[in-house]
Amino acid sequence: MIEVVGIGNPIMDFLVHTNKIPATNGYSRMKEYSWQGGGKVPTALVTLGRLGVKTGIIGIVGADAFGRFSIEDFKRHNVDTSRLIVDPNGQTSFCVCLSEQETQGRSFIERIPVLRKLTVDDLDKDYITQGRVLHLFDMGEPDRQAAVWAREKGITVVFDADYYTREIENNYELIDVFIASEFYYNAVFKDDNYEKNCKTVQEQGPEIVVFTFGERGSLGVCGSKYFEVPAFTVKVMDTTGAGDVYHGAFIYGLLQGWDVEYTARFSSAVSAIKCTRVGGRAGIPDLPTVERFLKDGTIDYTEIDRRVDFYREYMFNLPPDKATASE
Repeated sequence: MIEVVGIGNPIMDFLVHTNKIPATNGYSRMKEYSWQGGGKVPTALVTLGRLGVKTGIIGIVGADAFGRFSIEDFKRHNVDTSRLIVDPNGQTSFCVCLSEQETQGRSFIERIPVLRKLTVDDLDKDYITQGRVLHLFDMGEPDRQAAVWAREKGITVVFDADYYTREIENNYELIDVFIASEFYYNAVFKDDNYEKNCKTVQEQGPEIVVFTFGERGSLGVCGSKYFEVPAFTVKVMDTTGAGDVYHGAFIYGLLQGWDVEYTARFSSAVSAIKCTRVGGRAGIPDLPTVERFLKDGTIDYTEIDRRVDFYREYMFNLPPDKATASE
């Protein structure tokens, strides 16, 4: 049974990790590289799959190698692709992600996707309303319609607000759980009165409001309760996808009915472990790995490093051009 449905187009990431990203005409040695799927909602769904939850993706990919990669990777992570549209004339979004050890900073070079737009006519109401959670990151017309359908059925709408737009702010009433980045926070608020500002958003619709601040942790409100959760200390390699993984783990906590503060702590743990390896997906832990980390602070890399090896070479071992989203 599909418990979570998400709307968002997959991205193909080529990730390079080095000690320091070189300046123009400069040189640096590569420490690690990887081919991995990306995208906010897609990576959150993969995180849920790693934790044992069946999910479904609605979006568009191109009829190209990157699109096939995305479809195969979803299937490996228990993400249903029957509503993932393959645009026969499209090109899947592609991004080169550079990360450096020295500053733990990142740079991105993206090829904008050549894909048709998702429309309301592409949506299947029964598919969207079959689960317990709808996960969104945009407030375009299809997303708003999906949120309306979900709320009519009592389905929880979880929103990933990585960046500020007027459309997001104008549609708080369609959101039950609002999780936003520090970039969103800084675009809307000019002070550090976190509790007051969280409640300002909450008063406009969401029952739960959370802001994530990277290495400074996360904070938020649920009902009348305000909480702050520090980040875990790990040896960070790459923070690409950290927020997306946090969102997926947070949804997992919601599905378990956990207290919101523990859910935030669990989500921080999952995200922290991910950050010890390159890319948004290779380092995502399974549930036993997270539970051990929360218990004694240790990370079992046995299975994670098998994933690292897999993603390093998978693009070169991609199955022939026969995979379809509906398989």
